Amino acid sequence: MENILFLAHTESDGSLSKAALEALGAAVELCSGQKNATLTVGLIGEQIDAALTAAGGCGAARCLAVCGEDFGVSRYASDAAAAEALLGACKASLVLAPASSRFCRALPGLAQRVSGRIDTQVSALDSSSGELRVQRWFYRQRMVATLSQSQRPWILLLSSGAFSPWQGGSPALKAEQISVELPDTCKRTKVEGFQAPPADAQTIRPDAKILFVAGAGWTKKQAAPENDAKKAETLIRGFISSAKASLGSSKSLVDLSAQGQEVLSFMSHLNQVGQTGSTPRHPKGLSTCCHGEEPHVVGWRFISERRAINLDAGCGWAHGKADVLYVADAFEVMEKLNELLAKG
Repeated sequence: MENILFLAHTESDGSLSKAALEALGAAVELCSGQKNATLTVGLIGEQIDAALTAAGGCGAARCLAVCGEDFGVSRYASDAAAAEALLGACKASLVLAPASSRFCRALPGLAQRVSGRIDTQVSALDSSSGELRVQRWFYRQRMVATLSQSQRPWILLLSSGAFSPWQGGSPALKAEQISVELPDTCKRTKVEGFQAPPADAQTIRPDAKILFVAGAGWTKKQAAPENDAKKAETLIRGFISSAKASLGSSKSLVDLSAQGQEVLSFMSHLNQVGQTGSTPRHPKGLSTCCHGEEPHVVGWRFISERRAINLDAGCGWAHGKADVLYVADAFEVMEKLNELLAKG
C-alpha cells in the first residue's frame, strides 16, 4: 500500500500550473489503481486559494499547505524545508510532483534529507503488476527505460505533457496549515524581480498548439529567385506571431549561426528540436525546409499531427514520417498562409 503525496508549488496568483495539474491527474489515477492507497495533497506558496479550487474533487484524504511570503518565490532553502515538512506531516512513501525548474532544483535535496530516492522527467506510471514501475527517456528521447524502486520515500518528478491534467471538481479542498519557521540563513537568496522578453519576441511556447520548425532549406535557393534569409525571417516571424506558435529549428540551421552565418537573428540552440535538441509535445507540428531524416524526426515523436513542406518529394517526410507532405516552395506557402491569418 502506497501513501501518495502530490506536491506542488503555486503560481504567483495562487493557481496551479498546467504541469502541476497533469501531475495531480497522474496521482489520482495511480491512487485509484492501487488497493488501499491514500492520497494527500501538499501545496507550497504565498497564496493557495485558487489551487484548492483547482484540486477540488480529487479524493484526497488530506490537504496540507505551507503558506506565506517566504514561500511565494523559488528558493532552494525555503522550498526544500517546506517540502520536508509536508512529507514528514503525512509520512508519504511516494511523492509525485511536476518536473518544474523550481522542483528540479529543490527536491533532489529533499531526497537526500529523508534518505529517499528520486527520479526526474518521468513520462509514464504503471502499477498493473502490483509493483510500481515508471518510465523515462534517455539519450535525447531515443531510449526508454522502465524503472522500479524498493527504497522509500520515492520522489517522482513528472514530465510535462505526458499525463492528462486534472479537470477539477467540487468541493474545493480545505487545507491544514503546516508551520515552517525559516532561519535567516535560509532567506539569504532574494528575488528582486522578473525579466521577460516582450510577448512578440518570445519564440519558445511550451503550451502552444502548433510547433513550427524551420530547417536549413530556408537558406537555400527555392523556386522563386528573390527568396533570401531576410524574407525568411519576415515570413517565419509573421507566422509565429499570428498563430502564437512555438518556434523550433533543425540542428543544421542553428549551426549555421554558430559558424558566423547570420541566418535567422531570433534563432538559437534553445530552439533546437531533434536527436540533440528538445522533444516537445505540441498537438500539431509543421516542418518547413527540413529533410525529415531520423535525427530531426526523433524530436517529433510526441507531436500528434505532423505536416511538412519541402520541395523534394523524396525527402524523409514522404516516407511515412509525416501525416501530410506539401511538395511546394515554403516561401510561397508561408506567404499565403500569413495572408490568410491576417484576414482572421
